[in-house]
Amino acid sequence: MSKAVEPRELRLGVNIDHVATIRNARGGLHPDPLRAAHASVAAGADGITAHLREDRRHISDTDIARLKRELTRPLNLEMAATQEMLEIALRHVPNACCLVPERREERTTEGGLDVVRGGKLLARVVGSLREAGIRVSLFIEPDEKAIKAAAGLGADIVELHTGRYCELALADDATGVAGEVQRLARAATAAEAAGLEVHAGHGLTYNTVAAVARMPEIVELNIGHFLIGEAIFTGLGASIAHMRKLMGEARAGQAQRQGGRKATDAVPKPRSGPAKR
Repeated sequence: MSKAVEPRELRLGVNIDHVATIRNARGGLHPDPLRAAHASVAAGADGITAHLREDRRHISDTDIARLKRELTRPLNLEMAATQEMLEIALRHVPNACCLVPERREERTTEGGLDVVRGGKLLARVVGSLREAGIRVSLFIEPDEKAIKAAAGLGADIVELHTGRYCELALADDATGVAGEVQRLARAATAAEAAGLEVHAGHGLTYNTVAAVARMPEIVELNIGHFLIGEAIFTGLGASIAHMRKLMGEARAGQAQRQGGRKATDAVPKPRSGPAKR
């Protein structure tokens, strides 16, 4: 019988973008993203993520200034690799910046950053952020070439895009889910071997978080839209607390299985309809 090992800490970063989306739908000050950030921390969030888009569709410059000034947990600023955003990041100096691809016509981030072809621009932005003492994360597809390129750019962290996995789960594609979980697990292993801290996120829900949380190399999950949506029905504190519970259970179970089954052996069976929410 294999001996259980102590699981590595798995942090939860809560993305508050869509609190700002609701506020901006009518204008004014309510609901306040900073209040949501404080409530998230009180409920167990280890950090707060906010994406300042070029079109300011949700989070505003004022939001970033207030978050940096008042947060008691690390701020992770998601941003495009542009000169404007670089200057904003250098002005506020958040704990971390996660560079993401951005297109004005997209509803949400649609995939990972092209770190292979965007090397020259990204190298300049990564270098400037690191010189200012800001940890740099690159939001990438779970792909070996992207991981190698991210390490070559000098990034501290990669955040693996889990969107494809979550889409396959929503479509009840059990075969596709199993394949994507294995792809994520291989990428997490490769990223850690390359000296990168490994995060993951995009589209994760109560029904899909466990398979990712079981991957021992991943030390942080960033989750936003689902938690804010679930908060409408249960409250923000309750939605975060339940997500933390699922993450903890999955992580503890992964540690008990080490030396026996792999994290990828236990793949969630996709379920359709409201069960995902």
